[in-house]
Amino acid sequence: MPFDMMTFARIATLALLGLAAGCGVSYNSPSVRERAAGAPVTVVPLDAETVVLANAAKYTPRQLPAEFFATAGTGSGLMGPGALPAMPYLPDENRRVLELRPLPEVQPQPYRIGVGDVLLLATRSAGDTVEQLSGLLAAQNQRQGYTVRDDGSIAIPEIGAVQVEGRTLQQAEDQIFQVLVENQINPSFSLEVAEFNSQKVTVGGAVGTPALLPITPNRLTLAEALTAAGGITVRDVEFASIRVYRGGTLYQMPVETYLQRSDLQQKVLLNGDAVFVDTSYDLDRAMEFYQAQIDVITLRNEVRASAIEVLVDEIALQRNALSDRRDLFQLQDELGAIERDYVYLSGEVKAQSRFALPFNQHATLADALYDAGGFSNTTGDPSQIYVLRGSSRPDVVGAITAYHLNARNAADMILATRFQLRPNDVIFIKEQPITQWNRALQQLFPTLINSAARSAL
Repeated sequence: MPFDMMTFARIATLALLGLAAGCGVSYNSPSVRERAAGAPVTVVPLDAETVVLANAAKYTPRQLPAEFFATAGTGSGLMGPGALPAMPYLPDENRRVLELRPLPEVQPQPYRIGVGDVLLLATRSAGDTVEQLSGLLAAQNQRQGYTVRDDGSIAIPEIGAVQVEGRTLQQAEDQIFQVLVENQINPSFSLEVAEFNSQKVTVGGAVGTPALLPITPNRLTLAEALTAAGGITVRDVEFASIRVYRGGTLYQMPVETYLQRSDLQQKVLLNGDAVFVDTSYDLDRAMEFYQAQIDVITLRNEVRASAIEVLVDEIALQRNALSDRRDLFQLQDELGAIERDYVYLSGEVKAQSRFALPFNQHATLADALYDAGGFSNTTGDPSQIYVLRGSSRPDVVGAITAYHLNARNAADMILATRFQLRPNDVIFIKEQPITQWNRALQQLFPTLINSAARSAL
């Protein structure tokens, strides 16, 4: 008998009628019923109040090991710098009233030749006088024989020694004239001092360049001497003074007063005077102080740098140790060697699976659903979402509470973000009614086709 669509339709109709009549051809899908394995099942609709009641069930999340909270940023601490350099002596910086003891006035005196001065002879006219004084001029050009010797004399070639020490230029010239006449030489010449070496003034202390200054026929004033030495270089003039040592007596002039009075600046210096610009906080001691401070800072920086290197190495070791312990824990967790708390997902979820409750915090129904990929609205019924939780009370062993979330209104999914899960909860999502029929037909159609084929034979 040929197989046609009419025959198939008849067989399908009979099969569906048989299914409807419960003739043994059926599809069974899971659902939540009032009893399970003889124990009561209490369905509790989820709302704001029942979420609070469900969350009241005691549960303490498992804790991560201490290694996951430790840091490697601490060490044994920085080392101290050890013994520091001794601090230098610091004079008193408080301002003191400086006594004014000015240099006494001196009467101008003509310059007197002394040991070490260099004298020059110069001719004044031409003729046989030049020939007669040729020896003198030659000596002059060679700078020899004109330096006043220790005995106070100069040696003139072919003439001999002439005593000039302590004489003025005029007196020395007269003395040389007398000696030349006695030696039958026409003394047509002049005498001058080429180098002033016998009389000097020293200038030191807080000046630009300490110097040894010569006394010349022109008077040397205190202002000229300080200027020739580079000027006064003190920062705070109120602490400074100019001291002059003369003949065993100390004269003192505060710099402030000196700068205000021209008469002090024009004081005439004498041979052997020693001028010293002094400060209560002098430059040398200041430099010693600052150098000591620099040495301390340098030492501390070096010690700190060394300590930081040690600390970095120590932290690196601690970090490696922490990393090893964390890696070992994670490996043990992957291998199932660490005890964990789970909830289970069933029904119309993306995959029938278990969800590990996190460490150190609570997980919600929304966390479990969407961490596992959620569920499909095509096959899953959003109005039939359940969290099945067994009772922990000994008097109702086996009792189950089914917390029912009706999320037909998507706004009710906010309850899923508040509902906290507990170990061994089972999340169940029922299938859509049409999904149940589709799956029943998928299982039925092979049987119908086979039956139709046999009938066709």
